[in-house]
Amino acid sequence: MNKWIADYVQAHKAALDSIPAESIASLIGIFRKAWQDDRQVFIFGNGGSAANASHFATDLGKGASDKLSKRFRVMSLNDNTAWISAIGNDYSYDDIFVRQLENFARPGDVALCMSVSGNSPNLVKAFQWGKEKGLVTVAFLSNRGGKLAGIADHIIAVGDSHYGRAEDAHMMLSHMVCYAFMEKVA
Repeated sequence: MNKWIADYVQAHKAALDSIPAESIASLIGIFRKAWQDDRQVFIFGNGGSAANASHFATDLGKGASDKLSKRFRVMSLNDNTAWISAIGNDYSYDDIFVRQLENFARPGDVALCMSVSGNSPNLVKAFQWGKEKGLVTVAFLSNRGGKLAGIADHIIAVGDSHYGRAEDAHMMLSHMVCYAFMEKVA
């Protein structure tokens, strides 16, 4: 058991070390510009990434915004269960994010998704629509990349495809964005 724990921790450290600091600085810059320009930020994902999206939106909308002169306009597209189930039932599960974006998103807004596979049809469809409509698209991915790697404007890919480590790293990236504003380094 101890060896498995040590190996897991070592692999987790390697996954975190694989993320270039320049990519994180660029990500923080995207959020700084969205905040300065009063742009809407949409965050979404599936499964564990959906939970991370909700957490990120909460920390950005409350914690980071509490430290600033104006608030982030942020929304997790995972948080309206009734809307998601209506879209999934009446249209397709592939439409659960794009149809919400159709209601709210405007050119220059930011759409950020989190995905380990990079191939989820609902994420791909939302990003294709977002690109066509002039959204800034950001994807947190694993080293698999997937289809999203070829669509997103900005990619941060963790150098691991293990779901737990990739999702943990995505949450760390989310916290870094928030704390850059909370600790006033952004």
